[in-house]
Amino acid sequence: MENRCKYWLPRKNRHCANTPLNESLFCGNHTPRSDNEWIPCPIDPSHSVLRENLEGHVKKCPLLKQVQSLSLQPFYQKGINAGKEGDDEQLNTVLSALVEDIVTSEMKRNAVYSMNVTEFCDLIKKIESVHGLICDDIHDSFKVPEACSVWINREVDRKLPFQEKHVMQQASILGNLEEFGVLKNSVGTDQDDDDIPTVIEFGAGRGYLTQMLADCYGTKRVFLIERKSYKLKADRSLRQKESLTIDRLRIDIEDLNLNAVESLRGVPYLAIGKHLCGPATDLTLRCCLTNQCGQNKLEESSGNQYLTGLSVAPCCHHLCQWKHYTNKKYFLNLGITKEDFHAITWFTSWAVDTDHSSDCYDFTGSKFNLESIGKEERGGLAGGVEDIIRNIKAIERAVLGFMCKQIIDMGRSMWIKECGFEAEFVKYVPPSISPENHLLIAKRRSQLK
Repeated sequence: MENRCKYWLPRKNRHCANTPLNESLFCGNHTPRSDNEWIPCPIDPSHSVLRENLEGHVKKCPLLKQVQSLSLQPFYQKGINAGKEGDDEQLNTVLSALVEDIVTSEMKRNAVYSMNVTEFCDLIKKIESVHGLICDDIHDSFKVPEACSVWINREVDRKLPFQEKHVMQQASILGNLEEFGVLKNSVGTDQDDDDIPTVIEFGAGRGYLTQMLADCYGTKRVFLIERKSYKLKADRSLRQKESLTIDRLRIDIEDLNLNAVESLRGVPYLAIGKHLCGPATDLTLRCCLTNQCGQNKLEESSGNQYLTGLSVAPCCHHLCQWKHYTNKKYFLNLGITKEDFHAITWFTSWAVDTDHSSDCYDFTGSKFNLESIGKEERGGLAGGVEDIIRNIKAIERAVLGFMCKQIIDMGRSMWIKECGFEAEFVKYVPPSISPENHLLIAKRRSQLK
């Protein structure tokens, strides 16, 4: 015990088992550190370094070679899909040098807590009003296509990981694409390879959505876009398919210029993504559609015209940022300001705080009870909005959270329509499978029969 770190782990009811550093009671993970001494690594902000060691660290950071190699690729263009804070590009360039772009969850929470009760109630009324105006056409669309039966019945390679909740989500995503007329089953058919669209999976992770797509629909070429490195990827299994060509691009969607990918030029493609966290959904939409959707009107004659369809399941809306959001203009026209947007994104985390294990847990018809807030205001709670939020019932918090999620995603759906596509926003699985159960699907209007 004397040779162990002295940091107490309350959940494990013991001290840390690591060896302490020289002349310290704690290991490297638990040594007390001053926030002023540690700064994010400029190459990979996911880790931090001592300020005094920064100069030496940037020369040997593990990701340095990857970043240098990526910057030489023709499809790498820093921040091409990031979006802007507003319409004035010059002003945004100045502002970005002065302020941090990312608004953290803590900053969003503090902004909500700093409201007075009247401001908080007005914001809730605004959310309810906007939700009633634009979110009245969201329907259930849980589709399990016959083509996916080989996965549902576990008739695939037993070495492939099988988790029913993920398989059902993947099957429904593909089923909705088939129902929407974007995806056709080419397995066992004489369909020409040129008629089968290339598939690009954004935020691909290990790539098992693409694995199901290749197994069940006979896709011939796929691109997997992912900024992180994963073990146990589907790539090995996919590369064993002689008729399939696979490319994995390790790059942030924010920096991907899709038009500069040489092997994609002039190739019709289908864009898919399962659980694209926070702004990754906006980055994906902008990556695929920004050259097709002008600032003020549709530009059908320019840019990439080869996107045939799109299917994106968004999640983690609390991570969304105003800068990245695609339909800021529409929100501003509805009276939703940048500050309102940040509060709305913070509320979205309430949607998944409660129990979703039963299909009977239905929020339809439930409302956020503003009357109770009024009573608390008259009661003179010392903590103001913070105390009010703590006393809101779990089901009311969930209702407001889902309303906020749907408002954000409906704005995205409307932006897709402005880009010349027919779009739908549906619930693609029951909440018992996943509370993050919404899906954006789209296809070109020219595909309508």
